[in-house]
Amino acid sequence: MLARIAQFCIRRKRLVLVVAGLAFLVSGAVGGGVANRLSTGGFDDPGAESTKVQGILGDRFGAGTPNILLLVTARRGNVDAPDVAAAGKALATEIGKERSQGLGMTEVISYWDLPKGNPLASTNGKQALVLARYADEDDKLVTFADDLATRYDRHDAASPITVRVGGKGPVFAEVNKTIEKDLLRAELIAGPITLVLLLIIFRGVVAAFVPLAIGALAVVGAFLVLFVVNEFTEVSVFALNLTTAMGLGLAIDYSLFIVSRYREELVQHEPDVALSRTVMTAGRTVLFSALTVAASLSALLVFDIAFLRSFAYAGLAVAALAGVYAVVVLPAILAALGTRIDALPVRRRRPVPEAGSDISGGFWHRMATTVMHRPVRITVAVIAVLLVLGAPTTGMKLGFPDDRVLPAGKEARDVQDVVRRNFSSEEAGAAAIVATDVPGEAARAEDVDAYASRLAKVDGVTRVDAETGIYCGSAGSVGGVACKPGRLVVPASASPSLTTRFSQPNATYLSVVPDLEPLSDAGEQFARDLRAVPSPLGKVQVGGQSAQLVDAKASIFGDAPLALAIIAVITFVLLFAMFGSIVVPIKALVLNLLSLSATFGAMVWIFQEGHGAGLLGFTPTGSLAATVPVLMFCIAFGLSMDYEVFLLSRIKEEHDRGNDNMHSVALGLERTGRIVTAAALLISVVFLSFATSQVSFIKLFGIGLTLAVLLDAFVIRGTLVPAFMRLAGEANWWAPGPLRRLHDRYGISEHVHLDDEPSPAEGADRVGATGAVHPRDRASGDGESVDDGAKVGR
Repeated sequence: MLARIAQFCIRRKRLVLVVAGLAFLVSGAVGGGVANRLSTGGFDDPGAESTKVQGILGDRFGAGTPNILLLVTARRGNVDAPDVAAAGKALATEIGKERSQGLGMTEVISYWDLPKGNPLASTNGKQALVLARYADEDDKLVTFADDLATRYDRHDAASPITVRVGGKGPVFAEVNKTIEKDLLRAELIAGPITLVLLLIIFRGVVAAFVPLAIGALAVVGAFLVLFVVNEFTEVSVFALNLTTAMGLGLAIDYSLFIVSRYREELVQHEPDVALSRTVMTAGRTVLFSALTVAASLSALLVFDIAFLRSFAYAGLAVAALAGVYAVVVLPAILAALGTRIDALPVRRRRPVPEAGSDISGGFWHRMATTVMHRPVRITVAVIAVLLVLGAPTTGMKLGFPDDRVLPAGKEARDVQDVVRRNFSSEEAGAAAIVATDVPGEAARAEDVDAYASRLAKVDGVTRVDAETGIYCGSAGSVGGVACKPGRLVVPASASPSLTTRFSQPNATYLSVVPDLEPLSDAGEQFARDLRAVPSPLGKVQVGGQSAQLVDAKASIFGDAPLALAIIAVITFVLLFAMFGSIVVPIKALVLNLLSLSATFGAMVWIFQEGHGAGLLGFTPTGSLAATVPVLMFCIAFGLSMDYEVFLLSRIKEEHDRGNDNMHSVALGLERTGRIVTAAALLISVVFLSFATSQVSFIKLFGIGLTLAVLLDAFVIRGTLVPAFMRLAGEANWWAPGPLRRLHDRYGISEHVHLDDEPSPAEGADRVGATGAVHPRDRASGDGESVDDGAKVGR
């Protein structure tokens, strides 16, 4: 197949390039505006209890968790002063009339709507809150909140109050704006550095721009795929970041691998023959690499959270397109360029050694040889270091990002800090408990009263608001006034709005306000404790921020084993199909897990525990954003397998040519070591540019992936792979008899024998008749094949 592709690209290179150009134009025209159509939400499991509660509150009660918060500060006196109270009530009325994109406010409540001294006032009485809920939680909320934050940020000297805007909506809007600016800055940083590195690595202007062309095709093509997928399901806008980074990174990887092999083949062959041989060797490796990357990212499809699935759509599209374009379009470009691939050199390029020439003086050859002479000591030492680095992983805690992902100085963050510091309760973090089939209307008030009283006694509760009134929480005070936990302190008769707000026929809901951070360990326990309280109202469901955190983590942990199994099985099958060994896949999986555990350990130590927070400019919260380690694992695993396939394919090729185990490993590492490390450096530049972001979870993503890639390329490939290959010896290529026969019949082994020299005219036919020489077909002495008939073409 690859022989036919190579010959087609040589004979019809103009057609291939014209079709690629048209594909680029169509993809750009249709998919170029995809960012405006994608979702900014998708962080919740749609089947989770907390998500259902959110829907019930909106549909049945026209209520929900407040997503807009106005912080009102009295210029003189306190919030009970007549002029301040009048201005506060007017503000609440004004925001209640806001409408945007066909939606409006479903609920507005202010300090001045409740009895004097309620918890919506600060502990010093100089500040008060207006809480509102806009009837959307995702894209429309972000757009609305961004506009609202500008118009309601008020500091008029003539007014008795100042107003600042916070809450979930403004925080999301600020995060989105900050990320957009940060990514633009990252591109401006990474772009020139990447271009300079490409010029240095490829040693020529023409060669350096080839991977950029392949990357552009892959990225724009993936945008078109996301555009189509978005018509059928929710796709997160954040997936575009992965599309750009992975598209460019994989295109550079694959182009570097193919161009390097092409240059190597040009030493002994005419351009067309060299290109055919390149496609049939490096092209095969590239296709398998793309499959392994896609397999790792496909595991994200099993998660119920749309945000994670979106990265699977992006990753599958960009990996597949990068692989296909590298094997089809890149050969057409090389066929058109011929030896002009080396045109416009930026510095003198080192001569490519001929096949079979002595390359034992190369850095990677010397390193591999050094490692293989001391495999046990080096293996023990490196694994010990990786285990030490990975030790903090056992204490990893997952959470949800809140306003503290933003740096101090951002208005939405600063408002939440004031609320956290000056108010006794977390009003926006209230849990909502709904009962939609309340039995016995006659006993309804009594049952609601009993249930509200029980809920109020749960640790961390400030108060409970219900249709029967307001209940004193376990904190023992409401609005600074001491009270007995569980006691009704404000009956509904004193605040009639409570009945209309919380009551519907055969349904009721209760708001449980905590005095703790909702997105924290204590918040999780708070949600679990509420769910454990027995209810006389029939089946109840608990929602709110703390419950969403519990449900999201349960969803991720519930889906993770299947995702890991998919990655392991597909990786094992692909590597077995490529190399005919069960030892190689097992070794690859073990080494990848070691490398990733060290990466995660470092991320826990830095971002969870806060070491270096001042230097890196973030606020540690004691946890990592729950979705980021999942994404990091799948992306880093895919990239590590990318490098694994590059290295092992060359080792196997040398081994199948008759070289012994040590020589094959040293030659393979020498031929690919520079390619793998160069590819790792280039994609690390892209990831590391993310570390300049002001949003902490983007910083975590960038630094984590940079460490994972560099650790894998330099430490794992440079030390542990040659050490393990030396220790296993010929057993590296072992498989049980039945599996060996299965691979002989169905496995992939399109190796080109370097002694063969097919002409362009006959290459398509002759390569199909050649195949890999099995170790068992070699003579024990001189390494020549004893049975050419055993070469099985695939």
